[in-house]
Amino acid sequence: MSTETAQIQTYLAEQAALIEKELAGSLPSDWKVPAPLREAMMYSLLAGGKRLRPVMVLEAAKALGGDEKAALPVALAVEMIHTYSLIHDDLPAMDNDDYRRGKLTNHKVYGEAMAILAGDALLTHAFYSIVQAYRTHGVSAESVADIVEELSRLAGAHGMVGGQAADMEGEQGVTSLEQLEYIHYHKTSDLIVFSLKAGGRIASASKEQLAALERFGSNLGLAFQIQDDILDLVGDEQKLGKPVQSDVKQQKVTYPFFIGIEASQAKVEELTRQAKQAIIEASFPHPERLLQIADFLMRRDH
Repeated sequence: MSTETAQIQTYLAEQAALIEKELAGSLPSDWKVPAPLREAMMYSLLAGGKRLRPVMVLEAAKALGGDEKAALPVALAVEMIHTYSLIHDDLPAMDNDDYRRGKLTNHKVYGEAMAILAGDALLTHAFYSIVQAYRTHGVSAESVADIVEELSRLAGAHGMVGGQAADMEGEQGVTSLEQLEYIHYHKTSDLIVFSLKAGGRIASASKEQLAALERFGSNLGLAFQIQDDILDLVGDEQKLGKPVQSDVKQQKVTYPFFIGIEASQAKVEELTRQAKQAIIEASFPHPERLLQIADFLMRRDH
């Protein structure tokens, strides 16, 4: 492992620890929430993981000279959205998975009904968290409104949920690379795009800078999903925290299925290059971390 890779890995671990600490207190202790629901919500919310999406919120804000603390409520919100989607993805009616991040999936511990409700509650609580950027940190109401509107679009029927629906339809037979890219762009890229643009909005990004963050996130999100497809075939189960070959067993069509592993790896490299170019051309004041994260994700093994 190179020194630069080790440094960015350490940095990301530190940022993930910061987010984890904030997530632990994100559901107010004085709220009267039924104990099993609170427990199920926190079980999945604190189950670890790379915390990539909330990190992207923070790093986009900092790349433009923004305040990390002001970005934190939105960073927590996107992790709540991501976590709810994983809880629901794992359900028997969806992917029917027993493990997530090396732990039993939510429904295996709390039952299907409570898992569904925990996902519902995390989705709803995300919007409460976003508003705290205004209440606590003085982010403008207009910026918060823009963030809420964009999250509603990119996490909903037009975005992530639409991608999940297309993925389910695809189980009946994805017949083209275009169909697969639609699934990947919406199921994975859209939430990464949201994270970056939300961080940008907190730092008062210009239209040009927001457009650059969108290009960066769209390319990086697709690269991330293709890398996931590759790792499902050749990854290490211990590092991934879930069984490999699951796509093959479920007869899911993936990028390597269409173009092979080598061409898929080349596609990841090209998308990463295009993502970095978008940031470089936009002349961000502090782009270094975003560029390092892009390189790190291209080389990840879990």
